[in-house]
Amino acid sequence: MSSALVTPRGAGIGRTRLGALVFVVGAASLGVEIAAARLLAPYFGASTIVWANTIGIVLVALSIGYWVGGKVADRRPGASGLGGLVLVAAALIAVVPFAARPFLGFSVEAFEGLSIATFAGSLFGILILVAVPVALLGAVSPWAARLAVGEGGSGAGEAVGRLYAISTAGSLLGTMTSALVLIPLLGTQRTFIAFALLLAVVAVLASGPRALAIAGALAFALVIPPGAIKEGEDERVLYEGETVQQYVRIVEREDGSRVMELNEGHAVHSLWRPDSYLTGDYWDGLAVLPAVNGRAEPRRVAILGNAGGTVARAYGHYFPRTEVDAVEIDGALTDLGREYLGLDNARMDVYEEDARPWLEASEGGYDAILVDAYRQPYIPFYLTTAEFFRLAAERLAPGGVVIVNVGHPEDSEALERVLGATMATSFPRVLRDPIADTNVLLVGGGADVSAARLEAIVTELPFDLRPVALAAAARLAPRLPGGDVYTDDHAPVEWLIDDSLLEYAGG
Repeated sequence: MSSALVTPRGAGIGRTRLGALVFVVGAASLGVEIAAARLLAPYFGASTIVWANTIGIVLVALSIGYWVGGKVADRRPGASGLGGLVLVAAALIAVVPFAARPFLGFSVEAFEGLSIATFAGSLFGILILVAVPVALLGAVSPWAARLAVGEGGSGAGEAVGRLYAISTAGSLLGTMTSALVLIPLLGTQRTFIAFALLLAVVAVLASGPRALAIAGALAFALVIPPGAIKEGEDERVLYEGETVQQYVRIVEREDGSRVMELNEGHAVHSLWRPDSYLTGDYWDGLAVLPAVNGRAEPRRVAILGNAGGTVARAYGHYFPRTEVDAVEIDGALTDLGREYLGLDNARMDVYEEDARPWLEASEGGYDAILVDAYRQPYIPFYLTTAEFFRLAAERLAPGGVVIVNVGHPEDSEALERVLGATMATSFPRVLRDPIADTNVLLVGGGADVSAARLEAIVTELPFDLRPVALAAAARLAPRLPGGDVYTDDHAPVEWLIDDSLLEYAGG
């Protein structure tokens, strides 16, 4: 095949330039999908529902684009028209982050109170914001294939196959670059603009110099500082930003306390109170419940899900001799904890890893393993299974305990029952502490762990922790009966939580 591919209208575009155009469009299509999911996260979270809506709308939009693009290409198969299409898509993509905040805020309010609020709101948001530009990008591949084949159709299979391979390679690069480079370094707003700028630049290959003006305007848009992602409500936002994993806010409340919020902000992941190492919430229970084995001060503790270090900070103060291994998949949260939430523990080692692989590789010997890695309301299924709890039991020192923070909607017991039943496959005794309306701490250990043993050593605990321990001992009870046992092969935790949320929202 010759290097110059001639279109029926005589608008020539070289094979290399056509390949570059298709490559960048492929990168932008999937890069925008990743960025769109991050755009929704502060409002609707990053659950499987939100991802399903995002992927679904993108696939539908691309499919429509393929169909329409093929029809238009047969009627007007000029390179100039293809370049114009890419320029329109670039302009629409650049507008998305600026329109997103007021529009997504409206979506939250419009669907608030409905039992399908997350599904409907995120679906509506992604549909309005990105469906049209993604459909335009989808039209590029069949249009480019028509240009590559030309009038004669000779070598059509080879030409089309090559272009789709190039497009797929671009999609792969766009996905990885968006998730691992652009969003962490530039933020979501500038990620959209960066892809729009690339599209405008590559459109020059088909449309000629006229596209340079739009590319210049988009380059200028890169320097526009991002505004606040979400409006605060009677709160002072100390920090707002994005990590490789998620959206994060540090907020100071009217009483002077500070909280770490992730994604949609429905759950608080770390809490700091001025002049106190206690929180008045479930974190305090994680400091005293290891003593159900009759030992006031643990020698070694592993915290799976350290976040901003609320529990690690308390251990550093109340148990300064305890070795703490703090595991947090998003290391930026630990840094923010040190800067804004008073995290300071001289005996703490931090591991920026996923909890279960880290635990598998660890040497063990822990008096307590504290599992607080469930990112509410959705949790990693592989931290809810019999295999995980068996691994945790193997990493305990003799007499050690595993304590799991189970967050749930008020009056919902489904998740707790499942986790209690699953833990019981690895621990002779499982106790529950309903420490808050939306939190239950499950304690797995040997047959001798009990509220009585905790109560017996209360006077050996630091003074501030004694009333906390007495209250915990009074609440401790056997696990709730029932519940399926989850395994690595079958752990439908998303369905279970979705049902719980829908039941709660529906009253």
